Amino acid sequence: MNNSISGFSKLSKEEKINWIANEYFANPSEAVATIKQYWNSDAKLQQLHDEFIENTISNFYLPMGIAPNFLINGKYYSVPMVIEESSVVAAAAKSAKFWSTRGGFKATVLNTEKIGQVHFLFKGDSAKLAAFFNTIKNNLIASTESITKNMQKRGGGITALELRNKTAELENYFQLHVTFETKDSMGANFINSCLEQLAKSLKEEAQNYADFNDLESDITVVMSILSNYVPNCIVRAEVSCKVEDLAEKKIENPQEFAEKFVQAVRIAEIEPFRAVTHNKGIMNGVDAVVLATGNDFRAVEAGVHAYASRSGQYSSLSHAKIENGIFTFWMEIPLALGTVGGLTSLHPLVKIALEILEKPSAQELMQHVAVTGLAQNFAALRSLTTTGIQEGHMKMHINNILNQFQTTAEERKVIKTHFESNSISHASVVEFIEKLRK
Repeated sequence: MNNSISGFSKLSKEEKINWIANEYFANPSEAVATIKQYWNSDAKLQQLHDEFIENTISNFYLPMGIAPNFLINGKYYSVPMVIEESSVVAAAAKSAKFWSTRGGFKATVLNTEKIGQVHFLFKGDSAKLAAFFNTIKNNLIASTESITKNMQKRGGGITALELRNKTAELENYFQLHVTFETKDSMGANFINSCLEQLAKSLKEEAQNYADFNDLESDITVVMSILSNYVPNCIVRAEVSCKVEDLAEKKIENPQEFAEKFVQAVRIAEIEPFRAVTHNKGIMNGVDAVVLATGNDFRAVEAGVHAYASRSGQYSSLSHAKIENGIFTFWMEIPLALGTVGGLTSLHPLVKIALEILEKPSAQELMQHVAVTGLAQNFAALRSLTTTGIQEGHMKMHINNILNQFQTTAEERKVIKTHFESNSISHASVVEFIEKLRK
């Protein structure tokens, strides 16, 4: 079977689906039916989804859930989450409720600076290049005026521009390092447009600079692109209460719990194998809200994990301490998010999610996202240091197993009753289903 094809993008949607079905499936008609089953019956809405990306054949559904009772900076929010993993939304909601009676979450945006770079090669005298840059710096910024004027009206734009000499790391390599304020937009297209204009102006100015010889006027721009590493676009989220106030049904000895919790966080601070899983739990909450609000979770993931490695070793994003009888749990993470532009104004469910969050600014959304990540982390650590992670997770995961075996309503009732008082694992559920069916 030859799975290559020429001109796939030029085929109609129906032709694309038929080719896929005939090429990869033993039962093409069944494959076509499954693919079309997820089309939206509203043709206009389906076209909107089709045009988000290229070569679309269907929609891939993920569940959208709500974690209520988040008390953030003294105000209650219900947080929309889009994720496929069992127990994540339940864990976030449980943490939200737990902290709502203990002062809630505090969140603060520490900075909102975003970064873009023009990467270029220069073979001449670096001192001459520095003098040249100082001469033309204002001209470079002025050349972006047509792109930045609307952003400037909203209080944003280019906030700094510097020349960086990176020749110690790579021969002839320099960069224009540019910082931006993009207000309520994530700003990727804005930043990249500015950078490309700066690169063009840099080359033009070099051609006309009298102190350069022919070799030096030949600046080679390698690329102009924003960075998803935003170590100065930071939000802090935290919770704190008296150690004794941590007491609840599963925390009979709050002092012991708090000490064990702090120790668990310290392990993640110094042990990369633990830190990766620890931070993955944080990102369960972060990504779910980022997805629900139409933001770029891949960019957030890349930037957050780079931040977790900034010391030279991958480490925990969150931290905990006990001081003077007060338990404090907090984290600072980089988040470049937007509430205008991109999918935020196109995807109907993204609009719904932003409405549920009461139309947040970009800074408010940063706070919601960070708090949900911290809540998720608290829930995971509370389980790990008390009952273990599997008890709660498998209670939520059992539905997936029951769906996998296409259990009837009667079977489900018997199975769920049985596992109310028996430990749950994939093997034990499958074994019980097989016994039941015999």
